[in-house]
Amino acid sequence: MEKEKTEDQDMLNEGAPKKEDKMEPTQHTEKVSNEEKSPEDKIVELEEKIVRQYAEMENQRRRYEKEKEDAFEYGGFSFAKETLNLIDNLERSKITLENDESLKNSEGFEKIINHLDIIYKDMISILKKNNIHPIDSIGKKLDPNLHQAMMEIEDENKENGIILKEIQKGFMMKDRLLRPSLVGVAKKIEKKQQNLTENIEKGDEKK
Repeated sequence: MEKEKTEDQDMLNEGAPKKEDKMEPTQHTEKVSNEEKSPEDKIVELEEKIVRQYAEMENQRRRYEKEKEDAFEYGGFSFAKETLNLIDNLERSKITLENDESLKNSEGFEKIINHLDIIYKDMISILKKNNIHPIDSIGKKLDPNLHQAMMEIEDENKENGIILKEIQKGFMMKDRLLRPSLVGVAKKIEKKQQNLTENIEKGDEKK
């Protein structure tokens, strides 16, 4: 009797579904979903994936090309900016020599000034060959993108903001600002105000 019960129990166990045979709900859903898609839908989905991947690759290529172009064109930006100090020192040296009364009458004065001018022109020429150009300032309207006003100069004949003096020359490297021009700009005054100022100054001189 006991043997028959055991055999019956074994038969029931064999008929019951095994855990390994059970399909997970998510797997079943995905399988049904894939089976429901037609070949045309699958082709469209694949084409969309290809288009997205191609667009990403194209964007990466463009970024790489832009970075490479900037590195080539502006790679010497810092070096060029430092080079401008040489031009500044050359100009200061020339001004110092020209203001030295003891040197003006010396025999080699004119030759020294001429040599400094030649060196200056050569340096500007080299910069231009490398797409570095001085900024035009005198007589121009002040442009905050190119000029930096350092002082105001009263003038009854000039409009406000017109550049009358260049303190330090500015430069562009292609379309990028290397350094701004340091300038003095006009501050227009009326004729009456100018006369009043002159009278006050004359009165102070008499005292």
